[in-house]
Amino acid sequence: MGSSSSTPDTGIGTGTRPATSDADPALDPLGLDVAVFTIFPQLVDSFAAESLLGRAQRRGLIRVATHDLRDYTDDVHRSVDDAPFGGGAGMVMTPEPIFAAVEATAPPRPLLMLGPAGRPFDQSMAAELAEGGGFSLLCGRYEAIDARVRNHLVDGEVSLGDFVLAGGEVAALAIIEATARLVPGVMGNATSALEESHSDGLLEYPHYTRPAEFRGWEVPEVLRSGDHARVARWRRAQSLARTLADRPDLIDARGGLTGADRSLLAEFEFEFEFEPGDPAE
Repeated sequence: MGSSSSTPDTGIGTGTRPATSDADPALDPLGLDVAVFTIFPQLVDSFAAESLLGRAQRRGLIRVATHDLRDYTDDVHRSVDDAPFGGGAGMVMTPEPIFAAVEATAPPRPLLMLGPAGRPFDQSMAAELAEGGGFSLLCGRYEAIDARVRNHLVDGEVSLGDFVLAGGEVAALAIIEATARLVPGVMGNATSALEESHSDGLLEYPHYTRPAEFRGWEVPEVLRSGDHARVARWRRAQSLARTLADRPDLIDARGGLTGADRSLLAEFEFEFEFEPGDPAE
């Protein structure tokens, strides 16, 4: 199974669309099939049963299946780790139960290993995974995973960022939730996912709700004006201003400001909610 090359493709490849023939016809079509390989399946199961993911699973829009790697061991202690060859600190996850679990379950592809050398996960990768319809995640623990898993089983590696966690489960859940939000029908408001931060390379505009005045701080007049076109322009200007102040690298990645962007910023020159150096909320 998996790639036979010495180093797997760090892209996500082509997903395997989940089969829906055994689904309840009263439920929505399954849009995302996810498998998670872990030694702590209860961590994933409990999170995925609640809130957005839980509702989506109950409606049949997504499926999150966990596979306990310890179920694929053959010793009385259900061991999944051993000392590293050559010495060194920590223990290494052994390849046998990982290969056995994947080969026994034929999970949706791509199969991605959580690891620091992987492709940085971002909104564009979430969109790719959602479009593919299915993927699997391998959660590591201990010091490392035996390199033969990376070289000969998984399709790629993904990283949540340049920091260290005790295991891959938290990162896996973040990836699953970010991806599931993009599956049609999962979000209550279909436009919500399109308007959120990073969906178009910009941070999201600020939000307000009642009361219109709180401790002397008023909701901007434009949002109470009823002029939907002006509200849309204001929100776009706020997104640009907020991104310039807090994540200028995102503006650079877009190739800088366009003439239309500059005109929009000028139109709402005195209404910017964020000044350079203010923290994003």
